[in-house]
Amino acid sequence: MAVVSGIIRVMEKAARKAGQRLRRDFGEIEHLQVSRKGPADFVSKADQRAERTLWDELRVARPGWGFLMEEGGVIEGDPDKPRFIIDPLDGTSNFLHGIPHFAISIAVQEPKLDGSGWGDVTAALIYQPITDESYWAEKTRGAWLQDARLRVAGRRHLDESLIATGIPFSGRGDSAEWTKIYSALAPQVAGIRRFGAASLDLAWVASGRFDAFWESDLAVWDTAAGCLLVREAGGFVTDWRGASPTICDKQVLAGNDTLHSRLHKAIAGALKS
Repeated sequence: MAVVSGIIRVMEKAARKAGQRLRRDFGEIEHLQVSRKGPADFVSKADQRAERTLWDELRVARPGWGFLMEEGGVIEGDPDKPRFIIDPLDGTSNFLHGIPHFAISIAVQEPKLDGSGWGDVTAALIYQPITDESYWAEKTRGAWLQDARLRVAGRRHLDESLIATGIPFSGRGDSAEWTKIYSALAPQVAGIRRFGAASLDLAWVASGRFDAFWESDLAVWDTAAGCLLVREAGGFVTDWRGASPTICDKQVLAGNDTLHSRLHKAIAGALKS
């Protein structure tokens, strides 16, 4: 049985409150007021309301903490205190098309001791409002789904493995790079899936539903929580070169030790050609 810390309880309470409204809005999807933010990048009133709910709840629970939010940007806090990294609705396009696959992602990032910027992510929560699944992790304390401990899948062979990815679309991603990687991996694996919510892809790697995941050109709020979840579930998260920053966003490769190594070599080979 997991012993849930105060910060995870705070994050989960905020996510569940925002999730209740998202579920209601999802049920009334045809009535949502939607505005266009950029090429193939839509933001709904539901997205904005969810972010405001999270901000309201978290700033009261943790006064002085800063925020980095997808819609609201940076809100500076006490430089000696952590900040929340928030994606209030990862999978917005799914949400707006009535596809029940989206999530709220919250991470806690600590300031560096020397005051030079931001350091480790120490707590993470990814909440799927439709399934009411709450994935969470704390640094050195493991990864969990509700009160069940998570471990990455144990498969060692690519031909047994189900791999998740994100496909470039209008205005986002490198189609030529993705095509090279896909062409190298597809003949070797059991299947490739694109569900459209990177935070949930990473949570599903942590829980063993997916065996691995790759994508590029993501944002910090897409992956901050998911990177910690995978690592605390015993997995590896790096970029294409094998570097492992606290938050992988521009290039993300996640999986267990053996699959990660094999996929890393395959991607490196594909990008040399």
